[in-house]
Amino acid sequence: MMNLTVSQSIKIENKKVFLNRQLYFEMPQDTDFPTFTKALYKHAETKYPKFFKMDKLARLGFIAAEVLLNGQSLTEEYPSDKIGVILSNSSSTIDIDTEYYNTIKDKDNYFPSPALFVYTLPNIMIGEICIRHKFNGENNLFVEKEFNPDFQIKYINGLFDQQRVQACLGGWVDYSTKGYEAFLFLVEMADEAKIPFNIESILKLYK
Repeated sequence: MMNLTVSQSIKIENKKVFLNRQLYFEMPQDTDFPTFTKALYKHAETKYPKFFKMDKLARLGFIAAEVLLNGQSLTEEYPSDKIGVILSNSSSTIDIDTEYYNTIKDKDNYFPSPALFVYTLPNIMIGEICIRHKFNGENNLFVEKEFNPDFQIKYINGLFDQQRVQACLGGWVDYSTKGYEAFLFLVEMADEAKIPFNIESILKLYK
C-alpha cells in the first residue's frame, strides 16, 4: 500500500534557511531582502537570469523551490502534468500592487509599468516555479489570514485521491513590508512514509 509522505521541506525566515530542518544558509539579521535573496541565489549555484526581473514574492517562492529541489528533475520521475503546486499566503501581491499603484495614481505623472503589472497576480509566483521546473499539473494559490495546514492537507489529499497528481509542492510563501516567510514541502507516494503527510508532521516542519 502506497502512503503519502513529505519527502523534503524548506523554511525561510529571519534571514535563515532550513532545508529538511537542517540549517542550510544564514545571513546577519540586518541584511535586506534583495541582498539576502541574491546571496542565497549564489549559494545555491542557481543560473536563471530572469530571477532578478521577478517581484519580491516571486523571488522568494522561486528560490525556496530552487533550494528545495536542489537540482533534481521531478519530471524524470513523474509525468509533468501530474506534478502540482498548491500554495497560500496572506498578503497576496500587496507589495508590487502598491508599487504599481504609485505609477498610476497621479494623472499628471502617469507612467504605468508593464514590468510591475505582470506580477500583480499571486499565482504568477507559481507560474515562475512551474516554468523553471516544467510542472504542468494542478496549481493554485489561496489567500488566507495565516498558514492553514488542515486546508492544504485536505486539498492535496484530494488531488492524490482523484489521481490528478503523483507529486505535489505545497506550502506558504508570503511577502509584505512587514516581513517575509516561505515554507515549502514536497509530497510524494512511498511504500513507507518516513514523514507522514498529516497535520502533526507539517506543523513540526513549519515550526
